[in-house]
Amino acid sequence: MSLSEPRPGTATRETLPNPSIDFWKHRHVLDLDDFSREETDLVFEIAEGMVEILDRDVKKVPTLRGKTIATMFFEPSTRTRASFELAAKYLGADTINLEAARSSVAKGESLIDSLRTLQALEVNAIIMRHPCSGAPYIAARNLDTSIINAGDGCHAHPSQGLLDIFTMRQQLGNLKGRKAVIVGDILHSRVARSNIWGTRHYGMKLVLCAPPTLMPHGLPDMLEKYSLNHVTLEHDLNTAIKNADIVMPLRLQKERQQSGLISSLREYTQGYQINAARLAGAKPDVLVMHPGPMNEGAEISPEVAYGTRSLIEQQVTNGVAVRMALLYLIAGGKSR
Repeated sequence: MSLSEPRPGTATRETLPNPSIDFWKHRHVLDLDDFSREETDLVFEIAEGMVEILDRDVKKVPTLRGKTIATMFFEPSTRTRASFELAAKYLGADTINLEAARSSVAKGESLIDSLRTLQALEVNAIIMRHPCSGAPYIAARNLDTSIINAGDGCHAHPSQGLLDIFTMRQQLGNLKGRKAVIVGDILHSRVARSNIWGTRHYGMKLVLCAPPTLMPHGLPDMLEKYSLNHVTLEHDLNTAIKNADIVMPLRLQKERQQSGLISSLREYTQGYQINAARLAGAKPDVLVMHPGPMNEGAEISPEVAYGTRSLIEQQVTNGVAVRMALLYLIAGGKSR
């Protein structure tokens, strides 16, 4: 089936896709390491229907009418928070938006007590971002309410991983044999970690490229332990990018410049910036992605970020569609 053909269950004007979800087992979405190929494909099938809804003049369906979705972000966010909020509203849900700096957490209340307050308000799902790796797992163990991890420390960002792979499939179709390269601060990247797990089902090759100081020391052992043989590590970008179908630089976090992990911004851009000259070493039709936010002139040049091969704006749109699919499955698609 080609990408242009309507898939079975594609949304009509008033309804959402209705594929079988009997095998869906997730009450929470914490990472992609426990997602099967079948479950990942289900998210993508539903997201395709959500894309159709986003193309309408009136982007709203009543699927989650009567449901309440809460967002609780302990770190700044623009894309992820906005796309989750839009996803909930487009599905007809009510939303509660909390910022840690303005919540009782700022007065000394514990994380779990704050989340239990939301649970007592009978919210159907809590979308949570936290600077500490593992925080959503603690929440999931202590609450009955569904938790969706919107990023926890350096650990995971499952909805970003899903939207990245969804975008790749939109453009390339079958991903088997395709090569994607993620470049930059792998050490601190929750996006890279979720992409490692998410791409393992699709027969593609994933190359992680970074200076030695920005590559996790234990990563080779982890890849071997879990038989993640589709992932290779490379320090030289010119080698990594050869025959690449997708190149995705990561944001160069400015705080890393102060901690001695890179010698200078100038040296980093010389070795690892994605620009037109460097892309010449990839496939002629190579596509460029970025999880955002971008530091133009650092990890990516402006002409590449906004060029004809860029999928960055499409990633933003797809982020809403994929998050609509997750909310549909978690809060509305399966009875509890």
